[in-house]
Amino acid sequence: MSSPESRRFDAPAMQPIRTLAVTGGKGGVGKTNVSVNLAVALAELGKRTLLLDADLGLANVDVLLGLSPQYTLADLVSGRCSLEQVLIEGPAGLLVVPAASGRRHMAELRPAEHVGLVNVFSDLERDLDVMVVDTAAGITDSVLTFCQAAQDAAIVVCDEPASITDAYALIKVLSRERGVNRVQVIANMVRSQNEGRALYDKLSRVCERFIGDVSLNYLGAVPQCDWLRLAVQRQQAVVRAYPASPSARALSEIARRASRWQAPAAPRGNVEFFVERMIRQGAPA
Repeated sequence: MSSPESRRFDAPAMQPIRTLAVTGGKGGVGKTNVSVNLAVALAELGKRTLLLDADLGLANVDVLLGLSPQYTLADLVSGRCSLEQVLIEGPAGLLVVPAASGRRHMAELRPAEHVGLVNVFSDLERDLDVMVVDTAAGITDSVLTFCQAAQDAAIVVCDEPASITDAYALIKVLSRERGVNRVQVIANMVRSQNEGRALYDKLSRVCERFIGDVSLNYLGAVPQCDWLRLAVQRQQAVVRAYPASPSARALSEIARRASRWQAPAAPRGNVEFFVERMIRQGAPA
């Protein structure tokens, strides 16, 4: 009879996971709402989805989904539990990794500890298709590391000068300091699809002029919508609470586009979520 170790060695390697970090240059652009609804919509499309709350100091993914976690990332970092114990099930079978709100030490983790958090996910023995990472706002080390570690970074931007300026600043830092050369753009709280496209064009022109080597891709626009505010009050994702609402339809369409992305075939050679799965498949490091 084979030992547990040999059985685990002989087991087929789990597939690589597509990872998307959702971020924003500044707070108040609706980044977490976009993250939560994209993750729920992906789960409803049949994708085995994990949502990581990586806003380490001011986490609220669990609040938006009406969840009551027993453990959070703060417990994981302190050694009180394993990553498997942190996982909590949300709507549509979505798996959630909650963080802790109001823990200043979590917001002040060292760069090596952010990398350590990324590496922890290589040991997660779950068959998943996609992970959505809700980062903090700004250009802190945690934001840069989590965006670098995902295959794609999506920046949520609103049609206001501060949002556009801060989104540009974040794209510039990601490009120059972390080598991120492809960024997805989601226009949020717009009055029309045309306004969303115009907002993307505005940001794209500035990046093309002053950064040059970054490819921006327009992922879609989410309209200003009272149904979204009502869903937040009910602590539900709008794609489930009010699926026919304008914001829910827009977010579901963005999720459908993201669901067609291919999982990575090989590691890129830097800090990366689930990198061990690609190495185990025999992909060149």
